[in-house]
Parts: sequence; structure tokens; C-alpha cells
Amino acid sequence: MNATGKNRPGSGGASSDANPKAPRSVRSAQPGDSASPGFLHGAISIFILFNIIAIFSWAIPLNVAPLPQIKEIVRPYLLWTGLFQSWDFFAPNPRPVNSYVQAAVVTQAHHMRTFDFPRMEQLSYGKRYREERYRKFAEVLCDPRYGALWPDVARHVARMDDNPADPPQTVILMKFQAPILYGVTSAHEPVPKPEFFYEYFVSNEDLR
Repeated sequence: MNATGKNRPGSGGASSDANPKAPRSVRSAQPGDSASPGFLHGAISIFILFNIIAIFSWAIPLNVAPLPQIKEIVRPYLLWTGLFQSWDFFAPNPRPVNSYVQAAVVTQAHHMRTFDFPRMEQLSYGKRYREERYRKFAEVLCDPRYGALWPDVARHVARMDDNPADPPQTVILMKFQAPILYGVTSAHEPVPKPEFFYEYFVSNEDLR
């Protein structure tokens, strides 16, 4: 008989959990546990590197190999994302024209309303940051090479200016241009003059 009452080795009086050094159950590692973070980081790095190369190759004002070939490869991506850029604002020949686009809406009751596209000089700094693409949009919209955009722009204006009591009947796109004269104060700058470049007749389907 054991007077102390201590458990002997092998006796069932104490469980193995009482031993703090006993090995615990560990979840077996899955094959994709370590690969997934590495793959994600690699994909992000490739995406960032691709954008750096694409934007740098597009924006640099050189025409040496292999830049022309790279520009042709990245052109669809840059145009689709709106990341394209040109150097005509900086060099070698900045645009010497002050221009903006406006639309005139003629209603069925023969009233005329104007639709103003965002103009950077009339916006706050915060709104300029968000709406800057409108400046580039207005610069290229008047170009006949982009005439395929004109019907869509006119339909967009018609929907934005739709009034069921007096719906739009005709949308006229106008460009305002004036030369920028260096050394002339703002009080003596030429006033931009309108020039109509597209007229669109609105149908009922356009307003749906």
C-alpha cells in the first residue's frame, strides 16, 4: 500500500494534459498556405512594374528603340484606363489656344438652354483633381478624327437636360477658341468665339 497516495508511473490517476510540455495537436500545413501570399505579392509587383514601364515609355519625349514598339503594345491599355499623356502642354510646342466645349439644347417648345462641361478654371482645387480628364476630353472632342464620339456626347447632353414638360429636340455642340497672346493681361485677352461643329436631332429612344 502506498501511504503517500501519489500516482505511480503508468497509473490512470493523471492525464497527459497535466504536463505543460506535452505536445499539442498542430494543424497540418496546406500546400497553398505559403504559396498564396507569395503569388499575390508577385502579381502586385508585376502590375506595378508594368504600369511604371508603360507610363514612362509613353510619356518620355524620345523616339529611340525600343520605345516605339513598347508604345504600340501598351497603347490599348493606356487609352482604356485613361493613363495616356502628351507633351504638348509642356514641350516642344505648348498649345497656344484657350478652348472649351459647350452644348446648346433646343427644346420642342423652341426654348434654348446651355449645357456646360466642367472647366478647370471655374472649379475648386478639389474638383479640378476629380474632373481633370474633362479638359483633355474637350481638347480632343472637336477633332474630326473623333467624330464617332459626337452622337454619344449629344445623347448624353440630351438625357442630362431632359425635362418631360419640354423635352430636348436638338443638341448643338460648340467649341469656343481664342489665341493665347503672351504678355497680354487678362483684361485684354481675346474673347473665345463659338463655332458649331455638330448638330444632333434627339429621338424619343435617346431619352430612355
